[in-house]
Amino acid sequence: MRSDEVRLNCGITIPVIGLGTYSSHNHTDTTQKAIHLALQMGYRHFDTAKIYGSEPAVGNALRVAIEDQIIPREDVFLTSKLWSADHHDPVSALKHTLRKLGMEYIDMYLVHWPVKLKPWACYAVPKEEDFEKELDMEATWEGMQRCLDMELCRCIGISNFSTKKIQNLLDFASVPPAVNQVEMHPMWRQSRLRESCGEHGIHVSAYSPLGGPGNAWGSTAVVQNPIIKSIALKHKATPAKVALKWGLSRGASVIVKSFNPERLRENMGSLDLKLDEEDLMEIGKLEERKILRGDFLVNHTTSPYKSLQDLWDYEI
Repeated sequence: MRSDEVRLNCGITIPVIGLGTYSSHNHTDTTQKAIHLALQMGYRHFDTAKIYGSEPAVGNALRVAIEDQIIPREDVFLTSKLWSADHHDPVSALKHTLRKLGMEYIDMYLVHWPVKLKPWACYAVPKEEDFEKELDMEATWEGMQRCLDMELCRCIGISNFSTKKIQNLLDFASVPPAVNQVEMHPMWRQSRLRESCGEHGIHVSAYSPLGGPGNAWGSTAVVQNPIIKSIALKHKATPAKVALKWGLSRGASVIVKSFNPERLRENMGSLDLKLDEEDLMEIGKLEERKILRGDFLVNHTTSPYKSLQDLWDYEI
């Protein structure tokens, strides 16, 4: 196994640096060019989702690279996600994703959020009338396991699940989740969740490992933090490299989102950075602040989550 991969509980390996493909202004050509460039730089892990709108562009770019023998399919790790409006039929949802990708299978299929929406709610911010009263996670997970049995994916996992929600899932899951993809960065360190996932052999994958700068909901608080900047100066590195290396040093994989060639190269360079114990201790003292809080899934009438504490089970 290579040093830039970790083995999952399902037996396959995941590259520790992935390229996220969410963009509020998803331009197909821009996405495809970024993927071709990323492949040249050594990226092998690509992350998409139905709700991102990037599946066709991601699939097309990877198919071209595979057909041109730039990379074999087995060297690519491709993740997509079950949107909340598709909990009623994960198998059909994944088949639809595969058609958009033009792929026979994906490597990882994640439940995007622990919430069920009405089948028509195929947009990122649901309206009040879009929520189902409760999520039957047991039925959803049975559907996810069927995807696995049908070899539509190689592994199944979850995203945005709290410690309590993971425990509830493990009470009935025949196949445990291989991954929990969550927000994680030096200012939202997920200590309790990481410990719990570690106990159950669930790999933590960090989205927004730089705090999501450039996204409408994101923040520059992480890369502008004085402590992160001073550690970067000490190592003649960039704040982004320091933030990414912190996540990698905690055993997580990191999903970075930048289509800028210089930043793509810089992010991959975080593998070579070495942080010392003093750096890690300083980062461990930073005030914590969750950036993507999930307010759009909370309301007092139709959502099963009446507060953010309900959604995150007091891990916020």
